Amino acid sequence: MRAKAAVMMLFALAAAVMPMNSAAAQAGCEFADEAIVFGGIAPLSAPGATVAGVVIEWAVRQAAADINAECGIEIDGQNHRLEVVIGDSEGISERAQVVVERLILEKNARAIVGMYHSAVALATMGVMQEHQIPTLIAGPWNDNITASGIIEYAGKAPRSEAGTDYIFRISPSTSMVARIVVDWLIALEVKDVVLIAENTDYGQPAAADERLLLEAAGVAVEQFDVELGTEDFVPILSRILARPQPPDVIHILVTGETAFNLNQQMAEYGIAPSPDTICIAAFVAGQSEQFWKTVPDGNYCAFNRVGITPSQFNALAADLNVKYEREFGDIAPTFVMEPYDAVRLMADAMERANSYRDGQAVAAALEATDVEFSQGHYFFAYGSHNPQLPPGTPAYMWHQWTEPIISMMQYFEPGQSALDAAVIFPPAMQTHGTAYIEPGSAP
Repeated sequence: MRAKAAVMMLFALAAAVMPMNSAAAQAGCEFADEAIVFGGIAPLSAPGATVAGVVIEWAVRQAAADINAECGIEIDGQNHRLEVVIGDSEGISERAQVVVERLILEKNARAIVGMYHSAVALATMGVMQEHQIPTLIAGPWNDNITASGIIEYAGKAPRSEAGTDYIFRISPSTSMVARIVVDWLIALEVKDVVLIAENTDYGQPAAADERLLLEAAGVAVEQFDVELGTEDFVPILSRILARPQPPDVIHILVTGETAFNLNQQMAEYGIAPSPDTICIAAFVAGQSEQFWKTVPDGNYCAFNRVGITPSQFNALAADLNVKYEREFGDIAPTFVMEPYDAVRLMADAMERANSYRDGQAVAAALEATDVEFSQGHYFFAYGSHNPQLPPGTPAYMWHQWTEPIISMMQYFEPGQSALDAAVIFPPAMQTHGTAYIEPGSAP
């Protein structure tokens, strides 16, 4: 009973209806009586990545507000107001399953967006598939999420190869991200890498992908695993300090506040960033305000950014970034742009399907997506509309956006905004003419 009460309280606190805003009224929008409900999944409580959860909630609500300002979603000549209901996954698979079921059965959600954690996406997508709810995964990287039901999760295939597949993803897979990171390290000619990975469905596959690619290139790899919520990393850091030679690189494959704590302790021990060891912070380091608040000694850390950099912002991205900066005082990270675009993509598909009730028609419309939003031009190359993956094409390319932008960035001044961090890889995107900035130097 206590768990049920807690979930209901989560909805009471975090599932407020998005009101018609003044812009919609000024535009003369007349809405049909029935609104269209989208469910958004975000980690708003511990042990989930609460910092990310707050901005994900903001992003989906902002997308709904912008859509409603444009007179909502038009179905059969009527404009329907979009409402978003936020469910708190807490970053826990079992809790997320309960939350998703209640979004569908009690809140009448016609679509699901978000997730953030791979474990949450893997654990819940079978629920969406069973209820025929079109879903846009925005944030999770685990390859298996878009493997077309070929890979089983928890002993049960989440999706069948027969019939309609309702699961789509616009964030990259771990394999896509690992390729960029490893190509950069190979270009730097590193020989010895330490991976510190969280023991989750994000951290372990991400570490496995990097390890495979690095070892194939002749790079030695040592891996340490940590649990989310860990606060004291002295045992691991002591083992790194005891090595005969410091590693060339330490890559933190950990999410949320745990990543920031690990990063700062590593810097306090003088391990990395240092003249001997490259620091690759977690991707959440792109939240510069939070990064510097918790990792004040993290100057010269590199980090991967998934999504466009400020120099690539289109008009929609620039507008979204202005709104985000006004609210949070920082550059909009990809896990803001991804859920924002997911809401807009789903609304676009419903309008083209001319339905929000027929999940199968909406899924077919998603497969035919050909539109640009904040992160670029969206399309899904492979699905029932194009079911034959060419030889050598990974299974995760099914219902996977094929062109997410991934880059390596690096801070070179204390307190620096991510807006001003250097893009160091790939070479075509470099902003400061170098693939790495040595600690103590300036580009």
